[in-house]
Amino acid sequence: MTETKDLKLAVLIDADNIPSAHIEGMLEEIAKFGIPTIKRIYGDWTSSRVSGWKTSLLEHAIIPIQQYGYTRGKNSTDSAMIIDAMDILHSEKVDGFCIVSSDSDFTRLAMRIRESGKLVIGIGEKKTPQPFIVACDKFIYIEIIASTDQETEEKKSKDGASTTRRPAQKQKVDRIDKSFLRLLKRSVDDVEDDDGWASLAAVGALINKKKPDFDPRNYGFSKLSTLIKSLNKQLELDERKDQRSGAKHIYLRMKKPS
Repeated sequence: MTETKDLKLAVLIDADNIPSAHIEGMLEEIAKFGIPTIKRIYGDWTSSRVSGWKTSLLEHAIIPIQQYGYTRGKNSTDSAMIIDAMDILHSEKVDGFCIVSSDSDFTRLAMRIRESGKLVIGIGEKKTPQPFIVACDKFIYIEIIASTDQETEEKKSKDGASTTRRPAQKQKVDRIDKSFLRLLKRSVDDVEDDDGWASLAAVGALINKKKPDFDPRNYGFSKLSTLIKSLNKQLELDERKDQRSGAKHIYLRMKKPS
């Protein structure tokens, strides 16, 4: 993701629809894609439902936008976020958006932003409807961020650092099933050379384009290379050293049925 490091991003958070517990992890995840130059969070701050967010706003320089619920049962936060997003889009001040919500109402917004050639990153819970996920260039599950946060806390504890431990939560890990293996095979086929070898970097980039919510952490692996190395029954691997830089690159090809 080195090509997106210096992108300016607008981060828009739906406080009514997202838990506040992992804001630090979310911002660290966003920083992998670029610099969050605009950070706004939307909700009815007179309501106790969003009180958990209040302590995080000053710590992370997030601007709260007050949006009253004019009608009971209706979420007016969505419309406020959409209006602001379009204003920011037309101002040409950012290169991309991060929409933090699990609400499918932002599907059309994500599509409209992408039509303008801007990057769209979505962050939400695993209950997020598929239309919103596929409307984004990249979608990250909060459950994965929560799992990473917990691993960091446990590591600090082992290293002797003072930390408040949360109760251990076992995160559900997706199974590497036939559907994923088909996606992997088709992606290898799409970028392979004449001998059937494909660069791991090219395969990973293509999978992310085809499946925006793909993340090796969904399957219990910290990196794509670790996930790929676990599939030794299906894949052949070849590690090649670049003569100029000295960097090592992984190539893979599907094993032929015996």
